Amino acid sequence: MKFIRRKSRAESRTPARSTQNLLRARPVRAFTLLELMLAIAIFSLVMAAIYSSWMLILRATKVGQEAAAEAQRRRVAVRTIESALMCVQSFQATQQYYTFIVQNGDEPLLSFTSRLPDDFPRNGRFGDFNMRRVTFTVEAGPDSEKDLVLRQNPILMDMDKDEQEHPLVLARNVKSFAAECWDPTQSDWSDKWDNTNQIPTMVRFTLVLGGNPLNNFGDTGPALAVTRVVAIPSVMVPAAVQSQSPGGGFHGLGPH
Repeated sequence: MKFIRRKSRAESRTPARSTQNLLRARPVRAFTLLELMLAIAIFSLVMAAIYSSWMLILRATKVGQEAAAEAQRRRVAVRTIESALMCVQSFQATQQYYTFIVQNGDEPLLSFTSRLPDDFPRNGRFGDFNMRRVTFTVEAGPDSEKDLVLRQNPILMDMDKDEQEHPLVLARNVKSFAAECWDPTQSDWSDKWDNTNQIPTMVRFTLVLGGNPLNNFGDTGPALAVTRVVAIPSVMVPAAVQSQSPGGGFHGLGPH
């Protein structure tokens, strides 16, 4: 006969208690304060690097946009002066309206009368008066810099107040602007044009612009000088031709 020994109540509870003891003895892993501070420091360094890179990208983009805008403005300024010089007109019988003025130095000025094309800047505000006096000057700008500005007025009208106070700015940060006329008697360029009632055969103008800002310390790039020589195709219209048309009519101040 086989006898089956029953486990006592204490023996039957032993495995459960052993499991609980093992669970209690197993260490629970967690982040320490030092580890958290180290992780935050690394994260801060990564974010600072990303922010610095982003700011450099934005700054480079801004400098590039300013350089492109300055190059475009420079092209417009040079093209505007060339276009005006190519359309110079003068009539001997009414020379007081067609004087050709060149002034260099601290307050440079270039002023003359032209029959301007339809695509000339601000042409729309003058209507059909395409015969206008154009005046290029260098004046102080709003940021303590020098600007090349253009003013216009129809030949028989005074310059209005709005054009006088708000001229068209062709170029900013101008270091210098000079115009020279070809003197056939000297076979050389002259920075003075005393024959204001005559049209020079050639005009050479030089526009020097300051460099773009490189950093926040006021450093700028090298200045850029642009020189153009314009052969003026116009000649002064004699008084006899101006006053008498082929059919016997009177021209007056010439066609407008």
